[in-house]
Amino acid sequence: MGTIKNLGPVLKPEDIFQEDDYGKPISEKLSEALRRNVNKNDYANIAIRSNVSFSTIRDVVYRTNSLTKVNANAILLLIHAAYENSIAYRLRAEGDMLYLNGLLKF
Repeated sequence: MGTIKNLGPVLKPEDIFQEDDYGKPISEKLSEALRRNVNKNDYANIAIRSNVSFSTIRDVVYRTNSLTKVNANAILLLIHAAYENSIAYRLRAEGDMLYLNGLLKF
């Protein structure tokens, strides 16, 4: 089964972010979810696609830079990648659990 990462989300930044979200850091909860579920390749690919620098995206995720209308699309793409990655991590963990459980049964 293929990935939909390269298709991008159907949503627009204005569907996710409110006007008062701009000009301040993203929430701690969103920051944690993104940090757990994306890697440097996701940052790099999204930087290329969105014309927002890798360092700006990283700084928004780590809450040292604010969300702006310019970087909001990059963050939305990152949310999309994190969602897909979280599904893949869950499936991999479930497969590992089944395998390891089989090894532990005598």
